[in-house]
Amino acid sequence: MGKRLADNGQEEFEASKSGARQQREQERAVEDAEEFADEYEDEFESEDEIFEAGVDGRPDDERDAEEQQDAMDLDAQTFIPGRNKLGPDETLAPDPSTYVMLHTLSTTWPCLSFDMLQDNLGDKRTAFPATLYAVAGSQASTGREKENELLVMKLSGLSRMERTRGDSDSDADSDSDDEDAEPILESKSLPLSSTTNRIRAHQVPQLNSSVPPTTITASMAESGAVLIHNITPHLTAFDAPGTILTSQLNKPLATLRMHKAVEGYGLDWSPLHEAGKLATGDNAGSIYITTGTEGGNWATDSRPFTGHQGSIEELQWSPTERNVFASASSDGTVKVWDVRSKSHRPSLSVQLSNVDINVASWSQQTSHLLATGADDGVWAVWDLRRWKPTPAAGGTAPSNSSTSADTAQSSAVASFSFHKQPITSLEWHPTDDSVISVASADSTLTLWDLAVELDDDESRDTAGVKDVPPQLLFVHYMDSVKECHWHRQIPGVVMGTGAAGLSVFKTISV
Repeated sequence: MGKRLADNGQEEFEASKSGARQQREQERAVEDAEEFADEYEDEFESEDEIFEAGVDGRPDDERDAEEQQDAMDLDAQTFIPGRNKLGPDETLAPDPSTYVMLHTLSTTWPCLSFDMLQDNLGDKRTAFPATLYAVAGSQASTGREKENELLVMKLSGLSRMERTRGDSDSDADSDSDDEDAEPILESKSLPLSSTTNRIRAHQVPQLNSSVPPTTITASMAESGAVLIHNITPHLTAFDAPGTILTSQLNKPLATLRMHKAVEGYGLDWSPLHEAGKLATGDNAGSIYITTGTEGGNWATDSRPFTGHQGSIEELQWSPTERNVFASASSDGTVKVWDVRSKSHRPSLSVQLSNVDINVASWSQQTSHLLATGADDGVWAVWDLRRWKPTPAAGGTAPSNSSTSADTAQSSAVASFSFHKQPITSLEWHPTDDSVISVASADSTLTLWDLAVELDDDESRDTAGVKDVPPQLLFVHYMDSVKECHWHRQIPGVVMGTGAAGLSVFKTISV
């Protein structure tokens, strides 16, 4: 408007002199109306037509069909670690926004097995940087077995992920001035002459407040020997600079040879025997019970518990029954035993799979729930209350078939086939009986929430992505992950071991 006034100023002046001002003003009003006219004013004939066409001028059906096609195209491109393969020049990078904490630390040799250690830093810790203690057994390459070691580790300076300016600074766990500290891995090495297949720790309560609790470990070696070490001096040395650890302190308290030269993977301490009660199982299907005695000695029952037709892959003591433990085997069965049985035969025996049952975990919060992971990638949860006592527990010899006459069948409370490679480890959350961590040979460590239930009309997939169940909370990529464990004193913290070393993390999901 202003520009036109400037261009035609003289003409307007002359028109006013001749008495034509009124006519000119009428012409300008017409021009203004034309300039601001709605070029689409005749496109719709009624309000009904506008409503039917939708917000973008197209029918709703047409727009919905296009959006559905876009969603299908997106799903087809969703990369699922462990299921989709990377290209030759592609690598996976974690999304920092999905982690509260994420650190990777390497060791001289990969470790097949490790265990978290109880400490005196307090329970339910949320402050950063975090500190934790662990123990692991190495797997040196062939020909260098003498370089194997038992590692007592202190991981400190475990800071939380860097936050953006928009993040709240009011969190209770953001008070530390050292949140950006660099992670530090300190270790004490105890020499071993064989690969460690499985290692577990047990803590003997302290006699008084001035004496630290005694922490002992049991490791099952590839050679078939079971080694028991006292690692208490090694743990206290981390906080006592200048401490000298003599070669005598590195020697095992006991070397148990009841398995002879047969290696194995089944090993577990009872949580209900303070002095220490240990179950060990080998590839020949034999299970031995060893008990700590007064004076620091160890007594092994010379008669094994037998009944499996395959190797013992996992052993788990009941969290509530002092004399009860469960075993998982490559024969596809899980058996429940009572150490008081004179027959040394199982009280319960259930055929769970046609392939190896690699791992098992007994819920610490709900004692009738047992989780298992199999060689076909399927993991499941079982209600032990549904299992019936074994008729042949009195001593009937097993049949030669993998499913003996005294072995029952059962259906799982929940079963998942998301993983397509063998399950290598799984463990219930220490305080939440609906959450579980699962490690697989597909190089993923996944977190699950079984509390997520579905209505009949709800999808069994997540966000429409096929074969991704809604119970799946998180997928963490970790090359050749072998074991995973929760930290009992730092809520939500998970640690795994694999080909590239150790990974410790906490997600926003748990």
